[in-house]
Amino acid sequence: MTMKIPLFKIYWDKDDITAVSKSLKRGMNWAVGPNIEKFENLINKYIGKKYAIVFNSGTSALHALFIVYGIEKGDEVIVPSFSFVATANAPLFVGAKPIFADIEEETYGLDPKDVERKITPKTKLILPMHYGGVICGKIKELQKIAKKHKLLLIEDAAESFGAKLNQEMAGTFGDAAMFSFCQTKVFTTAEGGCIITDSKEIAQKLKLLRSHGRDEGGEYFSTGECLGYVGLGYNWRMPDCIAALGISQIKKVKKLIKMRRNKAKYLTKILSRLNLEDIIIPKFPPNIYHVYQEYPIRIKSGEKTRDNLKNYLSKKGIGTRISFRPIHLTYFYKNILGYRNKLEITERIASQALSLPIYPNLTKKEMDYIVKEIKNFYKFC
Repeated sequence: MTMKIPLFKIYWDKDDITAVSKSLKRGMNWAVGPNIEKFENLINKYIGKKYAIVFNSGTSALHALFIVYGIEKGDEVIVPSFSFVATANAPLFVGAKPIFADIEEETYGLDPKDVERKITPKTKLILPMHYGGVICGKIKELQKIAKKHKLLLIEDAAESFGAKLNQEMAGTFGDAAMFSFCQTKVFTTAEGGCIITDSKEIAQKLKLLRSHGRDEGGEYFSTGECLGYVGLGYNWRMPDCIAALGISQIKKVKKLIKMRRNKAKYLTKILSRLNLEDIIIPKFPPNIYHVYQEYPIRIKSGEKTRDNLKNYLSKKGIGTRISFRPIHLTYFYKNILGYRNKLEITERIASQALSLPIYPNLTKKEMDYIVKEIKNFYKFC
């Protein structure tokens, strides 16, 4: 169904078209070209880390990171269930076991108390996820727990490029972090992702791994020399034209974030006027700078009402999304892998959550319409 107001729309301008066209018109170096390093340097500059390594997706970036850190069969990785499935799948890619911990109710990040309860001698890594444009509110406590137990702390920051906690950027709290540039993100390359780290060794290993284990000191597609293959690797490279798009998009990321924050502010204002006790409007701690990849409301009365509202809005041409259904309750994890977790807060929030449309070009008229139809749902349905 084509929505009058979709869940998201990609922001683009003539600079994006020009950047990609320039890369294509070069007529060479489409797979490996000069825009890769330029894009990586811009990411480094924005986040404040020493190394950024781009990949063809956030999922392959996370997979690569697990490999280079030596996570393997028999290891355990503590993850949230309130996340996109790739967060929990990443340990499985390397034979490790995801261990689900519950979340806290303020920012929907991992709950440090439950994380510590889930630590065993097999635990190697804690993988918090920054939800929907916010930062995991207890990330500092998770840092302390990781240090205390000599564990790795890797941030799944796929949804929160530009978010801050006390002026510290998402991606700067762990040993490394993953960002996604999928089409729904704050800025996008359609698909793509990266790892950021201060470790030169990890950065070098990631570069080898993303390109068949080949030493990237030479340019494979245009050199006549035989380049060295020093290990097992994959084809996880980002194409040059995609990096060109990334360069154009990241140059306006502050503008895009400001636009999103303004839309969220207006949505909050007009939703608040409804005085509907059944709706929990997004409210986050003042020391968190939210970039609003998502605008999640919660329905206190639970899943049945939430699903009915979702269906009603769909009939009115308004796109919404349930972000996320708990991973441990999916068919694969429950019926194939045999998970039998009980995560009280995760399951309650997941049964209430509904993401409303939010994107840079969303108009006041469209937001007024969304809120009007939410009001009509409660008034007539």
